[in-house]
Amino acid sequence: MSLVNGTEIFKAAREGHYAVGAFNTNNLEWTRAILGAAQETNTPILIQTSMGAAKYMGGYELCKNLVEQTIKSMNITVPVIMHLDHGNYEAAKECIEVGYNSVMFDGHDLPFEENLAKTKEIVALAHAKGISVEAEVGSIGGEEDGIIGAGELADVEEAKQLAAAGPDYLAVGIGNIHGVYPENWQGLSFDRLQELADAIDLPLVLHGGSGIPKEQILKAIEMGISKVNVNTEQQIAWSNAVKEYYAENKDQAEKGFDPRKVLAPGTKAIKDTVESRIEWFGTPAVKLFLFLMCRTSVGGFLWF
Repeated sequence: MSLVNGTEIFKAAREGHYAVGAFNTNNLEWTRAILGAAQETNTPILIQTSMGAAKYMGGYELCKNLVEQTIKSMNITVPVIMHLDHGNYEAAKECIEVGYNSVMFDGHDLPFEENLAKTKEIVALAHAKGISVEAEVGSIGGEEDGIIGAGELADVEEAKQLAAAGPDYLAVGIGNIHGVYPENWQGLSFDRLQELADAIDLPLVLHGGSGIPKEQILKAIEMGISKVNVNTEQQIAWSNAVKEYYAENKDQAEKGFDPRKVLAPGTKAIKDTVESRIEWFGTPAVKLFLFLMCRTSVGGFLWF
């Protein structure tokens, strides 16, 4: 199956009270693991590159081609969205030109009026090419490839203005952070999430999905979160699996130094993590998903 945009996928998720996972890739092994998990569970999925990961991998065009060719070589038949995660203005424009199916413009570090104006520009450029757009209101705590947020609760009035700018989904700050959550973390602000969900019909996005207790994620999804981002949990799973490989001296076995053997446990650990989170999010299998899409919008799955 070719890549698809995320507009109707996440609209159906909001209406159906489930979420579709957004999983970061960093190389070929991660890409194969994420896509393999989606195929194994027969569910739609979003695979995304941060600006830093894209630079490491060789650029946005290479990343898009890698995902497309991996879909082809693995005979992936489920819907896959190719997304830019936390892109600045220039990165979002480049990914639109390259042909990503979905882009996030992260203007939280700009004055609000500038964030709003540039969001409108990105929306116009993207929608002209059938590409979905994610905007962000409120700072997501922690660090994501050099973009640092102190963490805050999204302002409801600002969220309403950004939603009116035309993005297809909106990332909101509700006490969530990137990276590992500290022991004194106070949890998600469900009061603020309720205010946002009441004011905005768009699918809402939860960044920093790694490390949030399952019961909080399930409650957030029921209240309107339709896209959950996962990256740190994959990194930890990968690291632990590869460390275990060396701790058990498997590299000393015959040709145990072969990088394909070294990387295999990490790849499996990522696939297992993605499959687990798909189950958490309640993402429906493709047959049910297509029914929900059809019910949500008559034209919603013309791209299948």
